[in-house]
Amino acid sequence: MNAFLRSFIDSAKDLTPIVLVVAFFQLVILQQPLPHFFTILFGMLLVVLGLTLFVLGLNMGLFPIGESMAQAFARKGSVAWLIFFSFCLGFGTTIAEPALTAVAMEAAEVAAKEGVIALDHDSMEDYTFHLRLTVALSVGCALVLGVYRILKGWPIQILIISGYLLVVSLTFFAPQSIIGIAYDSGGVTTSTITVPLVTALGVGLASSIKGRNPMVDGFGLIAFASLMPMIFVMLYGMWLS
Repeated sequence: MNAFLRSFIDSAKDLTPIVLVVAFFQLVILQQPLPHFFTILFGMLLVVLGLTLFVLGLNMGLFPIGESMAQAFARKGSVAWLIFFSFCLGFGTTIAEPALTAVAMEAAEVAAKEGVIALDHDSMEDYTFHLRLTVALSVGCALVLGVYRILKGWPIQILIISGYLLVVSLTFFAPQSIIGIAYDSGGVTTSTITVPLVTALGVGLASSIKGRNPMVDGFGLIAFASLMPMIFVMLYGMWLS
C-alpha cells in the first residue's frame, strides 16, 4: 500500500506541470472557463491512477522478467536462442503496440484518400497490416543487432551514425508519400509496451556478461528500435512503388 501511495503521489507530481499549462492558457490567455470541469477532474484522476498502476506493473512485472530472462540466456550460453528470443521479443511487443496500430490505420486512411491505394476497406486493411508487419520485423532485427552489439562490445556510436546516414540516403530515393510515415514509425515503436521490456533485456544481458558495463553497454537498444523502422518502411515504400 505504501508503494502504491508513493507511486500515486509521484504520478500526480509528474502530471502537475501539464495541468498548470492547460489551466493557464485556458483561464488566462483564452479567458474561458474549463468546460465540463468535474468530468475533466475525474478524467485526470483516472489518468493519475492509470499511470500509477502502469509504473507499478513495470517494476513488479516487466522489468524483472526481462532482466531475468536475459540473464538466464547468458548463463545458458546459447547465442542462437538469445538471438531468436530477441527477435521474437521485438516483433511481439511492436505488433501489439497501440501507437503503431493507430498510426498505421491513420496512414492507410490518408493513403486511400490521396489515391496511393484503392479507396476500399480491404486495401486499407492490407496497407495497415503490411505496415505494422514491416515495422515489427524491423524492430525484431533491431534487437538482434543490438544484442549482438552487446555480445561483441561494438561501440554504439558507429552503428547509430551509420544507420542515420543510411536513413538520410534512403530519403532521396523513397516515395514522398512514405517518408513521413517512415519517420513517424521510428517514434511509435518506442512506446508503453516495447520500451520497458527492451530496456530490461539490454541491462540484464550486459549485467550478466563479464567485461560489459550495464551503463555503457546495457542501454542503446531503444535507439536501434527507433532507427530500423525508418529504414525498413522506406524500403517497403520503394518496393511498393
